[in-house]
Amino acid sequence: MLVIPLLVSFYIVACSAGFQSKNEYLFGKIDMQIKLVPGNSAGTVTAYYLSSKGSTWDEIDFEFLGNLSGDPYILHTNVFSQGKGNREQQFYLWFDPTADFHTYSILWNPQRIVFSVDGTPIREFKNLESIGVPFPKSQPMRIYSSLWNADDWATRGGLVKTDWSKAPFTASYRNFNANACVWSAGKSSCKSNSRNIAWLSQELDATSQQRLRWVQKNYMIYNYCIDKKRFPQGFPTECTRS
Repeated sequence: MLVIPLLVSFYIVACSAGFQSKNEYLFGKIDMQIKLVPGNSAGTVTAYYLSSKGSTWDEIDFEFLGNLSGDPYILHTNVFSQGKGNREQQFYLWFDPTADFHTYSILWNPQRIVFSVDGTPIREFKNLESIGVPFPKSQPMRIYSSLWNADDWATRGGLVKTDWSKAPFTASYRNFNANACVWSAGKSSCKSNSRNIAWLSQELDATSQQRLRWVQKNYMIYNYCIDKKRFPQGFPTECTRS
């Protein structure tokens, strides 16, 4: 387990800034506390994600889409497996993410991926390889975070551009916690004691499932699994099990 309690802030005056973990991980429970860009953040994206390398990469995304002052942030989530994504779900948050730090967590084990905010699950992506849905389970990933200009799409589909007179745009990070299996020289640090690692088989209990439903009922604003215009020939296979 790796815990970094120090505060990290980075800002952009043009283009982007970011950092990545030294280690690669194959499964883990990752926590990061983030305070997002305040004020007019339109056009900016604060990203926190896991990703592997190559043309058939795996990726698990938290992206925070900036907005005009007074408008809410949009939390954008996505899961890529073998280079294929297009599994977006988006949410409003039930608090101001610029006023203080909040904890954004990714649980990634062989059975599921769970996105959580301050301990409340907002999304679960299950391993459905049994019905032909690829699942990220064989490619080790690093943790990345970045703050970048994405005004071609981030705010109202690119209609609202970044106001560079408001720069610098600053996001702050602290208390990075990787309770995870480090991958090194082709081996996992968890191989010898995997039976004793609770999160490797963790699932949502009844209370967590109830909280997940509450978030999705009240704060979800986009779900690819119900976007008929995008998928006129039928929804992706995993949507039949959602």
